[in-house]
Amino acid sequence: MKLVARILITALAIGLSALILGSHMDVVSDGTTLGTILAAVVVAVVYGLVHMIVKPIVQLISLPLYILTLGLVSLLVNTLMLWITTLITNQSWFSDQPNWGLEVTGGFWWFVLAALVISVVQTILLAILPKRISD
Repeated sequence: MKLVARILITALAIGLSALILGSHMDVVSDGTTLGTILAAVVVAVVYGLVHMIVKPIVQLISLPLYILTLGLVSLLVNTLMLWITTLITNQSWFSDQPNWGLEVTGGFWWFVLAALVISVVQTILLAILPKRISD
């Protein structure tokens, strides 16, 4: 139940972030509402897997930077996780459609802003949920 709630919260955070950032972040799908929701959920699953598998390794490698910057490098680590997610979900081998998944355009700073917005929206959504679901 907690895993499903986390995935849905992440999908909602990604969708809301795409609305907030407008033309610089988009959940690419076939254009239908169901396709967009399904694409957001699949992107959320990939984003969660990247956070679960890759992020601890990157955090361990960048531990001196965490100490040096008092944790501010975590925003750059989250940006890297978002970039990896966009690389995985935009590949043509992932689905039949050549363009499907999460797309962030405009360069590095838009990735940073997108990672920050996703984190903030995710935190707000987790704070709104009842404790027994979000724990």
